[in-house]
Amino acid sequence: MLIEKLKEYLKLKNYSPKTIQSYCQCAKTIYKHFKKPLNNITEQEFKNYLTSLLEKNYSSNTINQYHAVFKVIIKQIYKIPFHFKIPYAKRGSKLPVVLSRSEIKKIIALIKNPKHKLLISLSYGAGLRVSEVINLKVENIDLKELVIHIKQSKGKKDRITIIPERLKSDLMNLIAGKAKNDFVFESERGGKLTSRTAQQVFKNFLKKAEINKKATFHCLRHSFATHLLENGVDVRYVQELLGHRNIQTTQIYTKVTNPRLKNIKSPL
Repeated sequence: MLIEKLKEYLKLKNYSPKTIQSYCQCAKTIYKHFKKPLNNITEQEFKNYLTSLLEKNYSSNTINQYHAVFKVIIKQIYKIPFHFKIPYAKRGSKLPVVLSRSEIKKIIALIKNPKHKLLISLSYGAGLRVSEVINLKVENIDLKELVIHIKQSKGKKDRITIIPERLKSDLMNLIAGKAKNDFVFESERGGKLTSRTAQQVFKNFLKKAEINKKATFHCLRHSFATHLLENGVDVRYVQELLGHRNIQTTQIYTKVTNPRLKNIKSPL
């Protein structure tokens, strides 16, 4: 009953299905640990629980999510004030993994399947998340203006991003004869590609390119942002293309691509 009420609340708040699933799983894990109604948990008990997660090397983001889920349950499901004075875990500062331009070119050059080649090329060239590229529909593509209209992506936001001109003819061939509501990248069995398929394509060719970085599909988006900044594009425009609400999120890429730091010669 608790999980159903939590799910209903999150749906009304317009949370994404992925976030709802993650929150509900956290709630189940918390309940499984304490084996009693969550409104009977004391502040010290919950503090000890979060400490145990930390000792198991859970990331700060994961620990904070358990904290946030518990707080939502107490305040919104049980409808009682949340008085626990427990600080959120401090997040570590990690730089994004970025592929160089030559590494991107090497990966794309190795892909022989035209659809997969275009999938990776467009994801990098337009700064798309994996969820955005697999959900891309023909009606979202404007080849005349060379833009993509991203509809209701992360945070339920719409945005516009760019299409590389060199991909125009390939995109035109791929969507030829398709209806406006068809997916741009369809699976062989019909319907859209799964995120797992897209991620596996990237993983396979990352390995074939013998690139040893801990890169994921999302690194294509990191690389897009970093390379734009290297080209001298203003960080505010990069923010718009990525759809970041806060410019501080975009500014992390300036730490990866600071030319002044790269030009410093070691004294050795």
